[in-house]
Amino acid sequence: MTLASANPPHARIAETPALLAALAITLIAAATLAGAWFFELVLDIKPCPLCLEQRYAYYLAIPLGVLTALLAWRSAPRRLLIAAFAILLLAALGNAWLGGYHAGVEWKFWPGPTDCSGPIGNLGSAGNLLERLDTVKVVRCDEVQWRFLGLSLAGYNVLISLLMAAIALWGFVAAAKRQTSW
Repeated sequence: MTLASANPPHARIAETPALLAALAITLIAAATLAGAWFFELVLDIKPCPLCLEQRYAYYLAIPLGVLTALLAWRSAPRRLLIAAFAILLLAALGNAWLGGYHAGVEWKFWPGPTDCSGPIGNLGSAGNLLERLDTVKVVRCDEVQWRFLGLSLAGYNVLISLLMAAIALWGFVAAAKRQTSW
């Protein structure tokens, strides 16, 4: 019996919580972005400026999650894993806050940014007003374009980000407890 058959790669993943956490974060972030692009490109639900900003955490989480998984796979120093999971945790918590802020704007709990929820400003002269109205579509941050079970996409972003934060915290704790030989 060879060493490879005694310890197949999937067994290593199951035995390495930091690796499992990094892979889960990467997959969740990729699936979330795929869903956002589906809503935008297939269902023609255009994102507002706050929606686009909420994607930044996922754009960070995918490559950092892959790097963290590689570090965990290669039994990198504990400090590197802890730092990577700390960044993932902070990004996910920050994104949950941004999603909560956006959901509050949608529910009219507080005002949103003036560039996407304030009064519509200068549209130019009256002569080209009709031309501009035909070509410009303003996507407002305070108007919900889609809800499911009472939650908007911003609300679902909060839940997904909190899930990613919980997984990053699990990976952080696993990396901190890790023995030098895995």
